[in-house]
Amino acid sequence: MKIVIYFVLISFLFALFIGPILIPILHKLKFGQNIRKEGPESHQKKAGTPSMGGMIFILASIIALSFRINKFSDDAAVALYALIAFGVIGFMDDYLKIKHKKNEGLKSGQKMVLLIAVATLFAYYGATSSSIGTVILFPFTKGTIDLGIMYIPFIVFYYAAATNAVNLTDGLDGLASSITLLVMTFFALVSFAMGNYDLAIFCGVVAGALLGFLRYNTYPAKVFMGDTGSLALGGAIATVALILKLEIFVVIVGGIYVVEALSVILQVASFKLFKKRIFKMSPIHHHFELSGWHEAKIVAIFSIITAILCLITFISLPVIK
Repeated sequence: MKIVIYFVLISFLFALFIGPILIPILHKLKFGQNIRKEGPESHQKKAGTPSMGGMIFILASIIALSFRINKFSDDAAVALYALIAFGVIGFMDDYLKIKHKKNEGLKSGQKMVLLIAVATLFAYYGATSSSIGTVILFPFTKGTIDLGIMYIPFIVFYYAAATNAVNLTDGLDGLASSITLLVMTFFALVSFAMGNYDLAIFCGVVAGALLGFLRYNTYPAKVFMGDTGSLALGGAIATVALILKLEIFVVIVGGIYVVEALSVILQVASFKLFKKRIFKMSPIHHHFELSGWHEAKIVAIFSIITAILCLITFISLPVIK
């Protein structure tokens, strides 16, 4: 466990170091966030805050892991590839938003094609890996199911859902960072308990890098992670859970992600079918914001809920007694 802690501290320090270097560069390049007009009025003052800040914790993670990369197992290396691959898709989206000075980068179809293409590669890896396979576990039971030929389409959907859910959660200063810090810490502990020490190091490194990133991302944020960061984190979480065969458990430990995504789906469906809105604004963190909650309060409450969900998920694991 000591080596995991060492790597947490290393990535944390690298993130702290990279932030003051990268943020002024993003300012100079005018890589500022475009705030959508239909969003909360209080967010308009955030216009111009640098985006693409996800590069801070991605770079910090890569540099920290480079100290051990030659000793890494294939599974841990794949988790790192997922962080980078989905981060690249997010970077493309962020860059186009900034270039066109609109709150839309890649077309929704283009973005989904890229996500599906990358997800298919990781789904194929999981299906053909002797240590993973097509069997998945279920919470609170020792029951399993072999998805067989349905495994790859299921995993592709799973990746699309995970990446988009994390992306939707990234709407308040420090929200996605704080939630994912807790989720990654959970997976670091579970990986260690399951004997996958390299994967525990990977999760610890990402958690440490996020902790350093929060120095610049908490309210009032000096930088936003952008799609560069949110898609990278969604892809990394999905891959870690895939390697551990805990895909279904993400629904519990990532309950905040699920609620954020469902709030958008329900809002859109309600308006299209009944011309009525369920929430004042979606995703749901904006509903609470418009109800008078301060951003910092929402982040704190959602983080507390996530900490509780981590504990519930831990006792639901059939592979850990």
